[in-house]
Amino acid sequence: MPARWDTLLTDARLATLAGDTGYGLVEDGAVAWKDGLITYAGPASDLPGARAEIAGTVESAHGALVTPGLVDCHTHLVFAGDRAREFEMRLQGASYEAIAKAGGGILSTVRATRAASEDALLAASLPRAQALLRDGVTTLEIKSGYGLDTATEIRMLRVARRIGAELGVGVRTTFLGAHALPPEFAGRADDYIDHVCRDMLPAVAAEGLADAVDAFCEGIGFSLEQTRHVFDAARAHGLPVKLHAEQLSLLGGAAMAAGHGALSADHLEWITDGCARAMAAAGTVAVLLPGAFVCLRETKLPPIDSLRAHGVPLAVATDCNPGTSPLLSLRVAMALACSQFRLTPEEALRGTTVNAAHALGLRDRGRLAVGQRADIVVWNADEPAELSYWLSGRPPRHVYLGGRAVDLAPSD
Repeated sequence: MPARWDTLLTDARLATLAGDTGYGLVEDGAVAWKDGLITYAGPASDLPGARAEIAGTVESAHGALVTPGLVDCHTHLVFAGDRAREFEMRLQGASYEAIAKAGGGILSTVRATRAASEDALLAASLPRAQALLRDGVTTLEIKSGYGLDTATEIRMLRVARRIGAELGVGVRTTFLGAHALPPEFAGRADDYIDHVCRDMLPAVAAEGLADAVDAFCEGIGFSLEQTRHVFDAARAHGLPVKLHAEQLSLLGGAAMAAGHGALSADHLEWITDGCARAMAAAGTVAVLLPGAFVCLRETKLPPIDSLRAHGVPLAVATDCNPGTSPLLSLRVAMALACSQFRLTPEEALRGTTVNAAHALGLRDRGRLAVGQRADIVVWNADEPAELSYWLSGRPPRHVYLGGRAVDLAPSD
């Protein structure tokens, strides 16, 4: 009789994330999968037969901690060039706004990205995705937004799709045409938003390159009304929305996004209690980005207590980008979320698994449960809190993408 399962992993300390609270720990656990989906996750004592008879391959975790694969739900991973010089400028006292108004910031990355071919962008971006994968990330979101013209935005999104195909990692793409005002539209923000909605978004949607639409709603970005225009266009193309909201000021973007049923609102340092209530009512996930908070030396903390009190799901992401969060470790983001924002280690782990998956509209990953994708990480750790405790080092022992073991050796 053929084996019931492809692989059975035993002698594991499972953090299943089952239920709405707690790690869902199973002390002497086992997890099995077949055809890329989890078929068993629970006590080894409850396995339905002799191990060698119920699985084609039986492996031991040797008592190590096993979790769902991590989900990085907010990255700007595809870009060309870097902004190390601006890092120096900020340390010398220049503000994010001042750098942007001087033609730096996002626009300097736009110039480099527009000049790069698709293959060059892939070559520059693939190592960043590999670094996240070696950190335990099995699904990541990749935004466009460094093209600000139709051809480059499409090129960025194609590269994001190629990263997923090449590595086997789950990739969700987000169209962020409303990221900044390109130089050719200087002083004509409304005209640019019309171009995003009338020309760019339809071209992206026609090629099936976007899973969601985002915008940067800020005083140095786009207004509430301009963002609504983008959201309305996204709805016309059947695409869900997300929003960079309340990072630098309070415009009410988070509440507006919730009113549009947004998957997530991200950053959120300046949100109010009313914003939190609106997000809770809509099921909009709060994505916390401590890397940007630290790199920009911000002092305004997101109101975590308010978000908790209203039951808003909390997610944590790297915000990997060249200007304000050059961060290639989701576990460092977890550690920063705990030390800077006072999340608990449990909240940080939920925020990079089940809640992060929900921020991408995904319900098929983020837990160790029957029917979920077999995205699984075996850690060089015993306790779940260790994933937020260590600031570096202690990489995963094994990563499985859809049940397939990944080679974690650094590439040459």
